[in-house]
Amino acid sequence: MEENPHIQKKRFRLSVFVSLMLVVLMWAVHLLNISMDMDLNRFGVHPREVSGLWGILFSPLLHGDWQHLVANSMSFVVLATGLFYFYPKIGYRIFTISWITVGIVVWIMARQSYHIGASGVIYAMAGFLFLSGIIRKDFRLMAVSLIIVFMYGSMIWGIFPGKPGISWEAHFAGLFMGFILAWIYRKQGPKKPVYSWETEEDTGEEEPPDRELPNGYHANQTYWFEDVEIHYPDDDDDSDENKKQ
Repeated sequence: MEENPHIQKKRFRLSVFVSLMLVVLMWAVHLLNISMDMDLNRFGVHPREVSGLWGILFSPLLHGDWQHLVANSMSFVVLATGLFYFYPKIGYRIFTISWITVGIVVWIMARQSYHIGASGVIYAMAGFLFLSGIIRKDFRLMAVSLIIVFMYGSMIWGIFPGKPGISWEAHFAGLFMGFILAWIYRKQGPKKPVYSWETEEDTGEEEPPDRELPNGYHANQTYWFEDVEIHYPDDDDDSDENKKQ
């Protein structure tokens, strides 16, 4: 059964609204940080330091500069909207788990530095949307996977060390957790659509039995005049008739 278009529009508007509100929160935090010189980046993830545990909650809201924030904002809105819209039952759960687990993995394995930014969560959402669409074999979700590859395919290079000042550990942790969550929740969320020809069930009615044929007839033969009676005169009658002529 197809979902009501009105419900789809309502869910889409809600998905966009929630995504935008999270980005607005990031911008508000950054604006407050630079305008008040509050040095909020010290609340980022600092691996294996007790004080760095706060970063598990706060690091996705913190960004180093405007360029960092602008780059993350667009990707965040697109991916979060896709996650919340296509996975209404588990999308928010996936988002929350990604937010927490990425921070935990970074705290455990990353190099000693302050790790800030929403890119780890972005990688987690991208990984989940990509792999989940393939696993579910749903044309709509596979289309989302192709869009992810087309728009963010270059993100794969972000999981490797190289660029200074870039937390490749957060990128790697995010993509890894996205794949793991896609596998764990492969049986939850949207189901593959079932088309009408796949739902046709056997009514249980038996085919009408073949009509009983007279002796000498066979079911695999065609008789064009089986209901026509043809009478042939006997030889004697024919000879008598000829005699009369």
